[in-house]
Amino acid sequence: MEILNYSFFQNALLGSILCSVLCGLMGTYIVSRRLVFISGGLTHASLGGIGLGVFLGCNPLLSAMLFAVGSACGVQWMTHGGRVREDSAIAIFWTLGMSIGIIFSFLTPGFVTDLNSYLFGSILTVGATELWLLTAVTAVVVIFFLSYMRTIICIAFDPVFARSQRLPVAVIEYLMMVLIAMTIVATLRMVGIVLAISLLTIPQTTATLFTHRFQRMITLSILFGCVGCVIGLAVSYWLNIPSGAAIIFVSIMIYILLKTIKTIVDKFNKK
Repeated sequence: MEILNYSFFQNALLGSILCSVLCGLMGTYIVSRRLVFISGGLTHASLGGIGLGVFLGCNPLLSAMLFAVGSACGVQWMTHGGRVREDSAIAIFWTLGMSIGIIFSFLTPGFVTDLNSYLFGSILTVGATELWLLTAVTAVVVIFFLSYMRTIICIAFDPVFARSQRLPVAVIEYLMMVLIAMTIVATLRMVGIVLAISLLTIPQTTATLFTHRFQRMITLSILFGCVGCVIGLAVSYWLNIPSGAAIIFVSIMIYILLKTIKTIVDKFNKK
């Protein structure tokens, strides 16, 4: 418990809680709306912003957020009205971001060795800047969900019906894509580009074992996310392994354990 006295571990704990709240909200929408593939594309596209930011000498997280938001709007614009197939548009921005990121990473002397912290995350090195960014994005998402919860639920489960009720479906979809991009970038230093999509899907998938109601899924996703982050953080410290990988591994183990228990209980109840 002495580790709790260190500021870097306190930052990691605070970051993991904020990350769980943020991903619990956005991940529930992503899973319900079946946008997991889009989220994966935006996650990898953000590498282009990181490479550009480092090459130009500006904050790589801010440039990654601008690049990810631009990619999100681009995917939404290209697929709106059936102009381009959704998977094709995602592949375009996915590969564009990755190629730009790799090119500018190699053009920047000395940055290639630091690329691993963005690819795989390092929550124990999270500083004040990353925490403020994560706090700001979390606050924006919480306020947005509280203000438009009913509309978000309607669009998440049945966008066709939402259009028939004259709800601002297109506007909400664009805003949600922007918030997804911001969420992904805000969590990059926690688990990295490779694993960021896991925090947006695994706790939510675990939550669906117990409920399919949107609000309850959010609550359970936040709970499972917090448990996975805290235990994974402790495991990474004790075993001296990458924190992002440890968090995701623990989250998957939680899902497997609860899935197994639920299956056994269901079979016992049928008997």
